[in-house]
Amino acid sequence: MACFIVPTTEAIVTTIAAKVIKKKEADHHVDSSEHISLSRKMGWLNNMLWGGSALLAFEHVWHGEVQPFFPFLTAASDPESTAEMLHEMATSGTAMAAVVTLAWAGLCAAVSAIQKRGKTKEAEA
Repeated sequence: MACFIVPTTEAIVTTIAAKVIKKKEADHHVDSSEHISLSRKMGWLNNMLWGGSALLAFEHVWHGEVQPFFPFLTAASDPESTAEMLHEMATSGTAMAAVVTLAWAGLCAAVSAIQKRGKTKEAEA
């Protein structure tokens, strides 16, 4: 019904955070040749969240759960459906946002490990 709202909200927050971080990195002249910057990694998370949210929103539009007029979410038309929608957002939406964020954290950890291994091999050579 509205599970896509939770990852979309996270995407909005992380997009703002990435812009602030990027500005701070530019002010401090962070050298990005040795490592991948946090703002770039945040960009990966943003792409994952925005892409997933867009696909989820499209799926909900496709099934008629989102409409182009008020109330935009069909579940918001009566209190019983609204309660069910809020429960879905709290369970499914939060779980989807958490899984995407954990996948991103795993990606960042793998990239860091690969970079460390590369630095170790450079030092040995």
